[in-house]
Parts: sequence; structure tokens; C-alpha cells
Amino acid sequence: MLLRLKTDDIHKWINQSSRKPLLLDGARQVGKTYLIAEVVGKQHFRRVHRLDFRLDSTLADIFAESLDPRKIVELIELRLNSPIDLSQDLIFFDEIGDCQNAVDSLKYFSEELPFAYVCATGSNIGLLRSFPVGSVHYLELFPLCFEEFLQAKGQFKLLEFFLERRNDKTVFDQLWQLLLEYYFVGGMPEAVSHWFDERKKLIERVNRVMQVHRELTVGYRQDFGKYADKLDALNIDAVFSAVPRQLAAYQDNSVQRFKFNEVVKNKQRYQYLQGPIDWLEKSKLVHKCYPIRSRPTVPLQSQIKTNIFKLYLFDVGLLGHLLQIPFQHQVSQSYQYKGYLAENFVQMELAARDSRSTYSWQMARAEIEFIHQGRDGKIIPVEVKSGSRTRARSLRSYIERYDPSRAIILAGRQRDRASGPVEIWPLYDAQFICEL
Repeated sequence: MLLRLKTDDIHKWINQSSRKPLLLDGARQVGKTYLIAEVVGKQHFRRVHRLDFRLDSTLADIFAESLDPRKIVELIELRLNSPIDLSQDLIFFDEIGDCQNAVDSLKYFSEELPFAYVCATGSNIGLLRSFPVGSVHYLELFPLCFEEFLQAKGQFKLLEFFLERRNDKTVFDQLWQLLLEYYFVGGMPEAVSHWFDERKKLIERVNRVMQVHRELTVGYRQDFGKYADKLDALNIDAVFSAVPRQLAAYQDNSVQRFKFNEVVKNKQRYQYLQGPIDWLEKSKLVHKCYPIRSRPTVPLQSQIKTNIFKLYLFDVGLLGHLLQIPFQHQVSQSYQYKGYLAENFVQMELAARDSRSTYSWQMARAEIEFIHQGRDGKIIPVEVKSGSRTRARSLRSYIERYDPSRAIILAGRQRDRASGPVEIWPLYDAQFICEL
């Protein structure tokens, strides 16, 4: 069983005396259905009544005549031939984005049956024409983060040391090796499950992970055609293909803004690609990071330009697959391009812990990969280094300009203290930035 950190949030929702329907959003195949039906459902409920709208489109008939939640419950009982005990059972709307009326019904479940356990999942929630704002308890599920990857490994003493941020060399060596494996495997649950199947030889596990990545990529591209018209689907696919290609173009330098003129022929401006980019972002397949080109101040959102951003892929394993980086090159770090993989990893660790927008900093030739607003409102620059070298001219430039009280370099080495406000953290500690 793959343990997910969002389970704790779901437990809190279950234990409320009165609750809104739970809506679990996330890209396809990140484990939403498994988490609700197999983990939470079997542990906490007498029975799970699951309606999968992608599997059976005729389920929409239940919601066609009325959105009265009591009538909907009766029709579900009739359709599934199973009585529902609202005090002990979970009503589960899977892939609810394929039925707009079911989405609309959540508002009425919230108002009229707040004691019921109603949960919905979807991979296209952001594409809906309407959304029950304020009527659902919203959670977002990402591919497994590095901490969850360690849980799946089953070395719980190593996981304990990771969470304690132990700085021993033996601990660092083991965690670093697992980080390089994570670069190859990524966080898609099926890939992770095959990777840690100790009954198989290494070559079998490598091949199985590659097969999972291939199948996932085909599935996402099929979705482009399912949820968009033919022309939009072609442009969405072009952007999806351009993201890894543009990331890889920067070798060990910082990733630059996404370039629109390299995606679709004769479409060189943001306005032509805004729709496809927004589609991919709403489907949780890409993430934006906004560069700030002045002194960073709160609120950071006020300093961005909405048409200038970096684009990262939602899973580092799929990024490596799309670029055809072999397993041995990943774990040996011998290939030419690796800095962008470290950046993409950090982006996803930040997103999994805090779904707010991320930001970077640029000034002339100086670039800081991420800037983080701490809980005290202070801005913390975060430089990302894929290897053990920690020379950071851009960070020195930032410090000379703005004199921050704290600065962090994420690198392939043990935690250490550099000069002035600079702290060196191992790259795999990226998630702990969100605790500052």
C-alpha cells in the first residue's frame, strides 16, 4: 500500500461533525481513486458506493431530472442495488468532471446533507464550465513527493532520519542515491510500485517503469483530443512536447521563460498559445513559475507579468522519459543536461507542499531559481545546484542588492553553513523550504 500524506487531511474531514463534500483534484493516474476507494474507504467506512462517470457515462442519468441530494441517493441505491447508510457509508463520485450535473449537485449535498460522507475526484476539474465555489472541501493530489517515495521504499529508519534532517554522511549517501532513482522513476504511483517490487531484477524494474511512462504519456495525449477540439488538441500537444524540450535546452544554467515562438509554426505570441497552456495547467500537467525582475516585495503576485513564466512538467520521471534519458545516466549523473531536472524536482516539491504560485528572480544576467515568502513575510532566495559545487554568483548579486536575512543553496552535498546568511541544504531537503 502506497502511503500518501493527504490521508491525514482526509481523516480530519471524516472526523468533522458537519462537512462539505470532499473534492480531490489532480492529474490523471496520480492515485486519487486508489486513495479514496482502497485506502480511506476500506479503513473507515462500512461500504463505498462508487460511481465512475468516465467508465459509465449513463450514470449521468441519475442527475438529469433533479439535483435533490435525497433523490440522488435513492437513485444511486436503485442503480447499484445497494442500500446506503449515510452515517457509515461513503458515496464516491469518481471522475466527476465528466458529469457537470454531478458537480453541481455537490452544492446541495453541502447544504442539505452536511452529515453525509460524499467524496468526488476529478482530473479535469479546472476545465469545468462551473464549479461549486465554497460548497466543497478542496484538496489537490500530486504525484508522490520524495518523502512519499521514501515511505514506499519501506526503509523507515532512513525516513525517520530524513524527517529529522540528520546530517550524517551515511544518511546523505543513501538519500542522495534514492533521489537519483526518484529522478528516473518519478512519483506516478504505478511506476513507484513497480520500482520497489523486490521480486524483480533491476533490468525488469527499469523496463517496467519505462513502459508505465510510455502508457501514461499516450493516455495524456488521448485526453487532449477528448476534451478539446482537433485544432486545440494539436496545439496542446505541441506545448506539452515543447516543455521538456525547452527545459533541457538550458543544461546547468537556470531555466528561462517559456518561449512561444518555438512551439507552433507562425504562432509567435502568447495570445495564440494561452488557451493550450491554460488547458495543460488546469489539467495539472504543467506548473508555472513567475520571474520577478525587481526587488521582491510582498505581495509577490503584484510584481509578475502573466504572460512571462517558466513552465515545468508535473512529474520529473515523465520529464526524463520524454527526453529519453536512460536509467544509468540518471543515477550516475553523467549526462550533459541535469540542472533543469533538479529545478523541476524542486518545483514539484514546493507545489506538493504548498499549491500557491512559485516565483523566481532575474536581474540582468543574475538569476535565482526560486524565491520563497516565509511565514514572517521575509523573502528567501533559493539557488538550485544539481551537483556538489555551490559557487553562486547570482546569489551573491542578490545578497549585495537586497541584504536578505536568510538565503539557501540546494545542492548535491550535506547541509553546511556558508558565508553570511547563506545555508547549504542537500537538494532532497527542498520540501522543508515550505516550513520557513
